[in-house]
Amino acid sequence: MKQNRREFLKAAAAALALDGLPLAAHAANGGKLKIGTIGSGNVGGTLGGVWVKAGHEVMFSSRSLANDRALAAKLGRGARAGTPREAAAFGEVLLVSVPYGALPAVGKDLGDLLKGKVVIDTCNPFPGRDGDIAVWARKKGAGLASAELLRGARLVRAFNAIGSYSMGEAYREPGRIGMPIASDDAKAVALTSPLIRDIGYEPVLVGGLAMGKYLMPGTPLAGEHSPAEIRRIAATLR
Repeated sequence: MKQNRREFLKAAAAALALDGLPLAAHAANGGKLKIGTIGSGNVGGTLGGVWVKAGHEVMFSSRSLANDRALAAKLGRGARAGTPREAAAFGEVLLVSVPYGALPAVGKDLGDLLKGKVVIDTCNPFPGRDGDIAVWARKKGAGLASAELLRGARLVRAFNAIGSYSMGEAYREPGRIGMPIASDDAKAVALTSPLIRDIGYEPVLVGGLAMGKYLMPGTPLAGEHSPAEIRRIAATLR
């Protein structure tokens, strides 16, 4: 198990070194991407807003198209609103930021559009809010559970245990705070790492999706830590 984890981290590190070249469209557009958000609340709206300011095109979607249109109008050029299916089709990268109890419906309703697409999963299972699905996800591990619910997506778990206000301010001190991420897909890590840096964080891969169980409030990796601190903490976790 330890050897497999070391091998994955080495492969992902190599992919990170090439993170300017993960997709031809990405390179051809000066590193700017089309991003679709499934959920535009505190986290989705905040992250999407920073990405718009960084020059990416973002389509916001949620249960309220009117609210998404208002958000897009406020952000201006580069922001737009659509239905979840429109956002899933639009995005080269998708951000899924919904209550965990809604994740099965996202996987069912958008499954055909998620296959093969890079998806950033910010969702956390809370039994008091999300019920039995959260109990199951915590037992299985949130990263592996999300992968099962969003079948076929190239999943990167990130932005799970830092407050949304901090996410909107991190760009003021780029790289000071690390962002622990978990994924089984080195190329997906390479594509999303520049987006994480655009928010203001330094991405720190802590392992595959099995390590996603630690990317939640209440774990040692929750809160703000320097990149070096994240690496030190992650090394103690199994």
